[in-house]
Amino acid sequence: MEDKPLDQLQDEHWDMEQAVADEILDDIAYYRTLMVNVIFIGEPDSKNWVLIDCGIGHYAQRIIEAAEKRFGSNPPAAIILTHGHFDHVGSAKKLAQHWDVPIYAHAKEMEYLTGERSYPVGDSTIGGGLFTILSPFFPTTPPNLKKWVHPLPEDGTVPFLEKWRYIHTPGHTPGHVSFFRDSDRTLISGDAFITVKQESSLAVFIQHQHVHGPPSYFTHNWTDAERSVKKLAALNPKTAVTGHGLPMSGEDLQHQLSELALNFKELAIPKHHYH
Repeated sequence: MEDKPLDQLQDEHWDMEQAVADEILDDIAYYRTLMVNVIFIGEPDSKNWVLIDCGIGHYAQRIIEAAEKRFGSNPPAAIILTHGHFDHVGSAKKLAQHWDVPIYAHAKEMEYLTGERSYPVGDSTIGGGLFTILSPFFPTTPPNLKKWVHPLPEDGTVPFLEKWRYIHTPGHTPGHVSFFRDSDRTLISGDAFITVKQESSLAVFIQHQHVHGPPSYFTHNWTDAERSVKKLAALNPKTAVTGHGLPMSGEDLQHQLSELALNFKELAIPKHHYH
């Protein structure tokens, strides 16, 4: 019952979709799994690549197909999660089993990934749009990934990605993280900020591109969420790949992200959450 709306959307989307990742940079590609992006870090045919996030459930085979088209038979060195919401971890267990690889996430996200604690139910009263209305029915029961999941190192380094560092960006979830490569200012923001109005099914369908705050129906600490956006805006990223929406780069990204950081209360926080 809870998954029915997503299953219906997935069935309509399934036949239209090709399991091919879109390349953004030489070593970064993304694949959209209905409502969320999974990200491949590594050049084509690399034997040392990493998967960021795992999409909703039932997408494991499609992600495997996209990975094989880019990397051949080489499995990833690891799966790394920005956070544990159902749309980012739905296929994690099947992928970890298939590839026999470890999963990493922030220490503060562990209890949501080991079956110990559930996220709050989605708030259907904020943001408007179909996905907001459906959000109370989105799964919040935690997956049990105890066999595979490990906490990220405390020093900010990212396993198997020497040029990257992770940044703790809580707010959307307690252990949410983003990833940044200083050499070319490439940012993988997860849901700390996104580039589509995720609450609206129409915006998601047409992928209207604009920097937005985190999905409001699943964000429960707006003070931390604002701090996290300001932290990421201060990095002045050149390219950003987000959990939802199309990648952005250049002046449009920098201007819109700065505007969001400066006016987060007005642009992102639902009015009844104002303090």
